[in-house]
Amino acid sequence: MPETNPILQSLYARKSVRVFEEKAIPAGMKQAILEAAAQAPSAGCQQLYTILDITDPALKAALADSCDHQPFIAKAPLVLVFCADCRKWYDAYKEAGCTPRTPGVGDLMLAVTDTAIAAQNAVVAAESFGIGSCYIGDIMENCDTQRSLLHLPDYVFPAVMLVFGWPTQQQKDRPKPQRCAMEHIVHENGYRTMDGAELRDTFGYKASTSGFDAWCTAFHNRKYDSGFAREMSRSVAEYLEQYK
Repeated sequence: MPETNPILQSLYARKSVRVFEEKAIPAGMKQAILEAAAQAPSAGCQQLYTILDITDPALKAALADSCDHQPFIAKAPLVLVFCADCRKWYDAYKEAGCTPRTPGVGDLMLAVTDTAIAAQNAVVAAESFGIGSCYIGDIMENCDTQRSLLHLPDYVFPAVMLVFGWPTQQQKDRPKPQRCAMEHIVHENGYRTMDGAELRDTFGYKASTSGFDAWCTAFHNRKYDSGFAREMSRSVAEYLEQYK
């Protein structure tokens, strides 16, 4: 790591935490995390998101089940769902006497960007207190269930779920996964399609002793072509039906 300041040190050190101590997050810290999220940059300062603070233990347990059966979600002292919200401005325009068009996919993508930035602000704020976090992408699956659990109206999409808590010592000591080399991540002035040799170089460090082909095939089957990945695509496509 190059010479850094405390903010950069925190960004380099941060890793996902999935096991938490049985210890509450003080109310003042929780409020600071939420307020830090709201300080994030957003398109036209519209803040195209709504944050759901999940405090009901039964609802946490239901989300743990609907989000790919991950019990640690229910044990987290702080659970937040960040929703890309195209609804509130649509309703505000109607309240003002406008005749707004219905939200489109461009509006949704802008809202998802706003939402993800706000969520990452919350992660950085939590890290500053020593509070660990984990993104839960599975909130985009099982749309009918999530809509019912979270009372989501049309034009509100659960883009990001985050769980927070105090990491156990084992989680603190766990090595952070290695990142790809920068020459494969940063393309100058335009996108560069990588050939097979560069792709093998890009991801080869992940293969360890198994070899690139065997590792990549196993990862494809476990992640990209998994049942949960297919369900996520189906579920997101159903959300997108509202925006046609």
